[in-house]
Amino acid sequence: MSATPESVLSELKSGKIAPVYFLQGEESYYIDQISDFIENTILNESEKGFNQTIVYGRDVNVSTILNHARRFPMMSEKQVVIVKEAQTISDINREEGSKMLLDYLNNPVPSTVLVFCHKNKTLDKRKSLGKSIDKLAINVVTKKIYDDKLPGWIESHVAGKGYKISHKAVRMLADSIGTNLERISNEVDKIAINLSGGAEISEELVQKYVGISKDYNVFELQKALASKDVLKANKIVNYFEANAKKNPIIPIVAVLFGFYSKLLVAVSQNDKSLNGVANALKMNSFFAKDYHQAAGMYSLPQVVRNIHQLKKADLQLKGVDSTGSVSDGQILRELVFRLLH
Repeated sequence: MSATPESVLSELKSGKIAPVYFLQGEESYYIDQISDFIENTILNESEKGFNQTIVYGRDVNVSTILNHARRFPMMSEKQVVIVKEAQTISDINREEGSKMLLDYLNNPVPSTVLVFCHKNKTLDKRKSLGKSIDKLAINVVTKKIYDDKLPGWIESHVAGKGYKISHKAVRMLADSIGTNLERISNEVDKIAINLSGGAEISEELVQKYVGISKDYNVFELQKALASKDVLKANKIVNYFEANAKKNPIIPIVAVLFGFYSKLLVAVSQNDKSLNGVANALKMNSFFAKDYHQAAGMYSLPQVVRNIHQLKKADLQLKGVDSTGSVSDGQILRELVFRLLH
C-alpha cells in the first residue's frame, strides 16, 4: 500500500514490520531515514552478522536479490535485505526482472524484510511493476519539498526533536541551506548537541554552530536587496569576494533567483499589503516581510529584468556566455549592481 514516510516510521517504531518496502522518489532524506531505521533497529548486533545483507543495485540483478530474500534467518526471527541505489539494478525495468520481482511480491517470505531504496526517480506507472507496487508492498513515494513549505517543515522537525526554534533562525536555515533536508537535519543536530531539552534554537545559535556569518550571509544580502540598501549590499559582496571558498557564488545566485521569483508573484498582486503578499506566497507573514518591503521598492518590469540578470549571471558562472577571465566575485559584484540600479 502507498504510505507516507511518517506513517511508515511510526509503524516500524511500534513493531509493525512488513515483508517488503519500496522507497522511491526525489527526496532521498526520507528514503535514508526509513532504510537507516530498519538497518539499525530490526536486528540486534549479534543477529546482524548472519541475517543482514546490504547490496547495491549496480552490483546485482533481481535474481540475486531474490536469492538473498528467499533464505531463512539463522538463530533469529527475521532477516533484513536492503538494496541501496535500487534504481541502478540492471534488469528492474526489463520484462524478465520485473516479472521475477512481481512473483516474489505476490508471495514474499514472511521472515524477510526486503527494502528497496530507489532514489531520484520513480517506477514507470505504465508498466506492471509500477502499477502493482502499491498493492504488493509498503510503497513510499517521496517528493522534493516546495520552498513555501520549508519553514513549516523546519519548525516541525525541530519540535519533533524536543526543541523550539525562533522565526529568524528558521528563516536563516531556509535561506542559507535551501531545501536540502538532510543538511538541515544535520545542522539542527549539530546545534542540539549543545542544548538542553526544550531550549530554543535562536538566530545566534545558527550563526555560531552552522557557521553563517552574522552580518555577511546570503540572508542579509537578500534583505539589503529587498530594501535597496546599496551600502550594505556592497559590504556583503566585498566579504563574499574576499572569502570565496566559504561563500561559493553559484548557490548565492540560486537563492537570489528564488527571492526574485517569489517577488514576481508579490508584485503581480493587486493586494500588496503584508497579509496579501503572505497569502499570495502561501507563507507566514513573518517570512513575507522582505517580499512585502521589496514589493514597494521594485516595479513588475524591474523584477522581470532582475530575473533575466540572474539567469545571465548563472550562465556566466557555469562557463556559458562567459566574457573572458572574469572572477566569480566580479560577476556577483556586477550582478548586484544591476539588481539595485
